Amino acid sequence: MNTTLIFATNNRHKVQEIRKIASNNFDIITLKEAGIFIDIPEPHDTLEANAVEKAKTIHLLTGKNCFSEDTGLEVDALNGAPGVKSARYAGDGGNFQENIDKLLLNLAGRSDRSARFRTVICLILDEQQYLFEGECSGQITTSQHGLEGFGYDPVFIPDGSDKTFAEMGIDEKNIYSHRRKATDRLIAFLNKMPGA
Repeated sequence: MNTTLIFATNNRHKVQEIRKIASNNFDIITLKEAGIFIDIPEPHDTLEANAVEKAKTIHLLTGKNCFSEDTGLEVDALNGAPGVKSARYAGDGGNFQENIDKLLLNLAGRSDRSARFRTVICLILDEQQYLFEGECSGQITTSQHGLEGFGYDPVFIPDGSDKTFAEMGIDEKNIYSHRRKATDRLIAFLNKMPGA
């Protein structure tokens, strides 16, 4: 069986990561490939609620099986910030670099630099809704290292490694990745479905 799933994103980095994890049994298509050209709001204060919002929006538009994800970086010394606002930490018009700059500024002089990435995936399959979560703990560096990846990757070292995500290729990153763990749970669930 080849299952087509719309992935409610146009972030090519996220699509690349998830396609790398998914087997050939699953055809993952982006919003653009599905002919959808909208910005989906993320108005909620939890990753779970935002993931559900995005999946429901696309399902209502298309009536097709789809999934979405929301990911946040939670820093202990900042009481879990930036969290659900990770992509907009420096403001709605901010970019990855401005987000990193604000994070490093807010952590200046702090000895506790422990943090975690958390991903929540919402799947809508045959009108039913399912949630899958993945987490990766690590440390925030004091300066940026590496040119790969996106977002906070240049300042995050996962536990068990001495390199930031941005110093890793996608295969190495997927050994540790929060998105990998959540996607593995999604794929394992899909593989158990009748006809998979």
